[in-house]
Amino acid sequence: MSVREEEVTPLFRPMLDSDVKAVIAIEEQVYTHGWTEGIFHDCLRVHYSCWVVIEAGELIGYSIMSVAAGEAHILNIAVAQDRQGKGHGRAFMSFLLETAKHHGADTVFLEVRPSNQAAVYLYDSLEFHQVGVRRDYYPSEFGREDAVIMARSLEDIEL
Repeated sequence: MSVREEEVTPLFRPMLDSDVKAVIAIEEQVYTHGWTEGIFHDCLRVHYSCWVVIEAGELIGYSIMSVAAGEAHILNIAVAQDRQGKGHGRAFMSFLLETAKHHGADTVFLEVRPSNQAAVYLYDSLEFHQVGVRRDYYPSEFGREDAVIMARSLEDIEL
C-alpha cells in the first residue's frame, strides 16, 4: 500500500552542512538574488537556528533564524516551488514561532518584499504586523525594493 501525499508528515530537523547543496538549489529556485553557499555555512558556523523540513525523504524547505536578547529574527525561509501552496510555509512558520518561544524570545521580526503577496498574506494571517520599512533593502531586477519589517508577539504561544 502506498502512502498518499496528504498522509506524509513533514519532519523539521536542524540543518547540517551536508544539506547546504540542497538548500542552495531551493534558494536559486525561489529567489532572484539569493544567499550564497558561504552565507549558509556561516550561519551554521555561528550557531543560528538553522532548520530544514523533510517530506517523504526529500528536503523541501529551510529557514535561518537568530535568537538573542528576547528577540528572534527570521532571516531566511523558503519552500521549494513545487511544494508551495500546500501549507508547508504555514507549518514551518508555526514551528519557528514555537522554537523562538522555546529559546526565550518574546517577539519575532522578519522582513518581506511587498511584492511577495503570498508571504505578506501568510504573515498577516499569523498575526504579524508592519512595524517599519527598510528603504531599498532588496536587490531586484529593476534596481532595489523596499522591505516591510513585520513583528509578532509570542505571548500567546503555548509550549
